[in-house]
Amino acid sequence: MDAGTLGVMIPIIALMIPIVAIWTKHQQKLAEMQIGATAEHTAEKAAQYASQIQRLEDRVQVLERIVTDGGYDVATQIEALRDTRRVEDAGVPLNIKNEERA
Repeated sequence: MDAGTLGVMIPIIALMIPIVAIWTKHQQKLAEMQIGATAEHTAEKAAQYASQIQRLEDRVQVLERIVTDGGYDVATQIEALRDTRRVEDAGVPLNIKNEERA
């Protein structure tokens, strides 16, 4: 390398060092902003999931209270409904003739 080329390269390199430093700081700030946005989005999602879980837990507690309540007996109520149902209400009998329909 001759002296003329070296004389041109030194100022170019000297000017590039601050440009690279500024670009690096800018990239760092962009990365920090992206991390902050991601953290905020994650916190919002976590809050939504927490509220959904709380609502589901509340519903399960209500259902548990209903089922474990001493005055609430599902099987007895179903059997009572079966007993009160009449055979005529059960549907059309299978041995019906075409003449009887008319």
